[in-house]
Amino acid sequence: VLPRQTCGLFTHTIYYQDYPGGPKALDNSIMGGELFLTVLLNPISVFMTHLSNYGNDRLGLYTFLHLADFISTWTHLQLDTLPPLQLAQRYFTLFPQQRQPLWQNPCDDKRHRDIWSKEKTCDRLPKFLVIGPQKTGSTALSLFLLMHPSISSSFLGPRTYGEVQFFNTNNYHQGIDWYMELFPLPSNVTSDFLFEKSSAYFPSEDAPRRAAALLPKAKILTMLINPSDRAYNWYQHQKAHEDSTASRFSFYDVISAQHGAPADIRSLQNRCLTPGLYHTHLERWLTHYPVNQLMVLDGQQLRRDPAAVMDEVQKFLGVTPHYNYSQTLTFDQQKGFWCQLSEEGKTKCLWSEGQKYPPMEPEARSYLSRYYREPNIDLSKLLHRLGQPLPSWLREELQKIS
Repeated sequence: VLPRQTCGLFTHTIYYQDYPGGPKALDNSIMGGELFLTVLLNPISVFMTHLSNYGNDRLGLYTFLHLADFISTWTHLQLDTLPPLQLAQRYFTLFPQQRQPLWQNPCDDKRHRDIWSKEKTCDRLPKFLVIGPQKTGSTALSLFLLMHPSISSSFLGPRTYGEVQFFNTNNYHQGIDWYMELFPLPSNVTSDFLFEKSSAYFPSEDAPRRAAALLPKAKILTMLINPSDRAYNWYQHQKAHEDSTASRFSFYDVISAQHGAPADIRSLQNRCLTPGLYHTHLERWLTHYPVNQLMVLDGQQLRRDPAAVMDEVQKFLGVTPHYNYSQTLTFDQQKGFWCQLSEEGKTKCLWSEGQKYPPMEPEARSYLSRYYREPNIDLSKLLHRLGQPLPSWLREELQKIS
């Protein structure tokens, strides 16, 4: 795209004699200089002007006519013009890798802020993301977060099981305004913390790059449990939702299927196993976010001592005021879960009783311990490098290896 600034014409009507550097500078740019080289080295150029200046923009006409004349006279290039839609089609044929948009943060550019509607606010974008992975307890983490008076979440996403899933699906093509409409307007921009939880972000190849482009300053929360348990939880989740493959084949049959297995088994196997390659996915997120913006939580510790974990989360997020979870959480001995205690003395448990699954088959447990052995070693090295403590389940798995 070649805006008028590239030609040195800027956005106001100027005369030939008043061109910055004098008329000779403009003619040198046209006749072999910067403007000529810009067109020469780009197969497609889009010339833009401001409609309000178009009728009086004699200098623009002078520039482009002389440029076309110079190119036609001194090169063998053949210039062609096309309507905008055909031009776009030709451009993306030449540069297919640029078909996918990458939304930048409009709030980081004063020019964007100046032309935005007064009804829009940069504070409607989330300050942190809960990225999953799935079936590790990220929903319970979100419920704990929402107990904090200064923290609010996105609205329920349409057709995505209550999650927004903006950065990892075709929802991304809906654009920034669509995304912002899924968040409430902050009541106090100095204290309100907006967030969204989409647990499929964690293993996504697109989500880290897209999220970092739009939310470069966002904090990232991920919660890990033993990947063997995560895989089993996903299988049981699919079975509970009447997935035909999970209903017909045992967990061990699914995870141990070979490359020649039917496509439906391989698909379920991938959804069970791939998200548990924690090291690979964390490295991808760390390619786009600095270490101090990523926090790895121990899912088992959140179950055992949620108040202590949430204290650390509050410090990491920098959210105020400090919320005392130990005064509002109580352990329900009968249900075996931590529950929120209301002022009326009633309890609301933050884990679903429906998540109690039958024990995993020993052969499946053994198979998964071998499968995740090297990935777990890589994860321990990564967490050591990040200065983050090893989750209890990871220490247990490493002890089996030693």
